[in-house]
Amino acid sequence: MECEPEAMAKRISHKDSICGVARPLDAIGDWWSLLIVRDAFNGLRRFGEFQKSLGLAKNILSARLRNLVDYGIMDVAPASDGSPYQEYVLTEKGRGLFPLLVALRQWGEDFFFEPGEKHVLLVDRKVGMPVRKLELRSQDGRVLGPEDTVVTWVPEAGDAKPAS
Repeated sequence: MECEPEAMAKRISHKDSICGVARPLDAIGDWWSLLIVRDAFNGLRRFGEFQKSLGLAKNILSARLRNLVDYGIMDVAPASDGSPYQEYVLTEKGRGLFPLLVALRQWGEDFFFEPGEKHVLLVDRKVGMPVRKLELRSQDGRVLGPEDTVVTWVPEAGDAKPAS
C-alpha cells in the first residue's frame, strides 16, 4: 500500500481534542521540541547553544522555538549577561514538563539500552544518587498500573460530585 507524500507530511491538530494526551501534542509532539526542552532543563538558553547541542538546521530550530513560545512553554527574554542577544527560558508551563521528561528518560533507560551499555543517568544533585523511579500512586498511596485506572469525563461546572 502506497501513501501519497502530501498526506504523510500533513500534521493533524489536536487543539479541540478532549484527550489530555492528544491536545499537548500540538506543542510538544515532535522529537525536536522535547529535546529543546530537555536542553533548557540542562541550562541552555541561547539559539546557538540549542543549535550546537542538537545539530539542527536554523530554520527548523527557529520554527520549533517559535512554537514552544507560542504555546507558552518558553519565553523570550533579554540575555542575562546584558548582551544584545535574547534567551529562551522555560515558563511554569514548560517546567511542568519535567516529570514527563523524567518518565521518558527512565522508560528509555529501561527499554532502549542493553545491560551494561553506557548511557547518561539523572542524578539527585544534593545526594549524588540516581533519581528514584517514578511511580503513579492512588489517593491512598497504592502503586497503580494501567489495569488499575480508567479514563472518565470531568464533571461540568455545577454538576454534583458522585456519591462515595
